[in-house]
Amino acid sequence: MNVVVTRPGLDALVSGVSEIVNRRLASGETAHAVADLLRARLPGLDLLTPREREGSPDGYVSTPLHSQDDFSIVSVVWRPGQETPVHDHVAWCTFGIISGIEHETLYRDMGDHLVEIGQVANRPGEVSGFAPPGDIHKVRNSSGEVGVSIHVYGADVGRLGSSVRRVYDLPVRR
Repeated sequence: MNVVVTRPGLDALVSGVSEIVNRRLASGETAHAVADLLRARLPGLDLLTPREREGSPDGYVSTPLHSQDDFSIVSVVWRPGQETPVHDHVAWCTFGIISGIEHETLYRDMGDHLVEIGQVANRPGEVSGFAPPGDIHKVRNSSGEVGVSIHVYGADVGRLGSSVRRVYDLPVRR
């Protein structure tokens, strides 16, 4: 027996992102245009099954919801306190927060160390986007609830396996 998962709002998001990507804008412009779209069409928690919304005690969970050559849509589920390593990305990214708080720390690579250049707490309903270079960051669910976010990447993460280009293991100086 095959089970079909219905993902409310995903089809409209896929078609909207496709239209933007087909314009062949510069990376930063694409990220900002997709962010505007995501603000208008940010799906709700019903995009994921109850089981998918649970996350994992072993770390945050990224689930590709749609992948094609020029973009992917991924859900990320974080239990309280879970975080990424410091990393950057292979392509532009836009993300929207459905639940929880994604606390983001931004860094600049100085060659032999990183310098923290900012922090932001992204709350439910908030959307942001960026494009490499200058996208070095660490993200943590700083809320007491399971966090869910939707990420749109300008790459086929189904083929690549991840949107991460590099994980940084450099000391941080302020």
